[in-house]
Amino acid sequence: MSQPTKTSFAIIGAGAGGLCAGIKLLESGRDDFLIFDRETRVGGTWYRNDYPGAACDIAAHLYCYSFAPNPDWSRPFPPQSEIRDYLERTARERGLDPHLRLGTTVESARWDERAARWRLALAGGEEVEARFLISAVGMFGPISIPKIPGLDSFEGTMFHSATWDHEHDLTGERVAVIGSAASAVQFVPKIAPRITQLHVFQRTPNWVLPKQDEPYTDEQKAGFRAHPEQMAESRQQLYDIVEKSLTYTEPAFFRIAEEMGRKALEVVEDPALRAKLTPDHPFGAKRPLASNDYLQTFNRANVELVTDPIARVTRNAVVTQDGREREVDTIILATGFETQQYVSVIDVRGRGGRSIREAWEKGPEAYFGVTTSGFPNLFMLYGPNTNGGNSIILMLEFQIEYMLRLLGEIERSGVDWIDVRRDVMDAYNEQLQKELESIEVWQAGANDYYRTASGRIVTQWPHCFAVYEERVDRDDLSSFETGRVGG
Repeated sequence: MSQPTKTSFAIIGAGAGGLCAGIKLLESGRDDFLIFDRETRVGGTWYRNDYPGAACDIAAHLYCYSFAPNPDWSRPFPPQSEIRDYLERTARERGLDPHLRLGTTVESARWDERAARWRLALAGGEEVEARFLISAVGMFGPISIPKIPGLDSFEGTMFHSATWDHEHDLTGERVAVIGSAASAVQFVPKIAPRITQLHVFQRTPNWVLPKQDEPYTDEQKAGFRAHPEQMAESRQQLYDIVEKSLTYTEPAFFRIAEEMGRKALEVVEDPALRAKLTPDHPFGAKRPLASNDYLQTFNRANVELVTDPIARVTRNAVVTQDGREREVDTIILATGFETQQYVSVIDVRGRGGRSIREAWEKGPEAYFGVTTSGFPNLFMLYGPNTNGGNSIILMLEFQIEYMLRLLGEIERSGVDWIDVRRDVMDAYNEQLQKELESIEVWQAGANDYYRTASGRIVTQWPHCFAVYEERVDRDDLSSFETGRVGG
């Protein structure tokens, strides 16, 4: 049998988190690492999600690495292709190409207690031995397929927005879109003009606010290149606004946001239709959305908003509970992702061979979203309870700084492994859940993907990101059990 490939760090995922981890490892003088991704290009979410209209909903001067500002964004909220290209370019310029193992699926990871090493099994049969395992698979796991009777019997074309079928021409078709949240808000206005009839099936209306998205002029981009301090100032202004407004603790902001949302709804000409598009939950209870053309789409004669629940799907139609049958040629599922699995999408086994799926049976939990008890030398990026209103790239940078500081303490202390103490993690999560319960709008019952079946919120961070940075900066190895091989 061939010998395993050996590396100090095995990074799973070549999206924004995995690439940032690799860049920061190189900057710290640690160049013995490999980055694995099942896709053939880097970019993660921004490579896979290429549906029409896909774009960022955090302004790009903030939604980029702090150490790699980009003066050439075409607009404040750039399209998917620009973000993907930015990540590819940054990875190449920062020297990651020799470390990338693209088109490579990690099937499992097992902690070897005797050797204090992670053993990864790759899809092709290769084994990798690593001292540290870094999960950069993030929050958006497998696509979510709705449990609708008869869905499998549909004989037309059907695909999920995250696996868009670009070979299929929608022109002149009758199309059903099931779902009306983040992806639908972006692609519905793009496909509506070229199809014969569009039915948008909405379960819950969302707050859809306008965004300032005028394209940058050549003069503005030239100014950003000549004066980087302009971009830095723009980034700081965005950070200050988002930190204050999207921590969900500012009632005044809620009132302003809802006023903006109701004002935006005025573009819908039919009062009855406008009422169906008006949320019955407070702003912030569900993920806020932004669009300058979604609501207007419902003024088109070929677009129908359907709010009656779906009863079943037949071989050629979607049938609602009122008995109405709508014949369609194509169904597009805009139903999002399974958001509560994180690294457990992979068969990961820690101390004593225990599966992380078993450890997380009641829902994922971690310490600062980065480590989880029973799984030594495992670091997670964008792990449980680290999603918030600010730029996730900023959160990733905070987490990687924290990880690097722990690595420095490991090296200085001479230990081979660390594992967050169970009592520390339990106390942290108990307090965290109390803080989450204090966010009034998240108790409104409209936040489907925030909670497990037990009612615990396992995705959200309840404060501004500065609080997260402050808290991890105070942490050290005293929160961890440590050990040496043979010790």
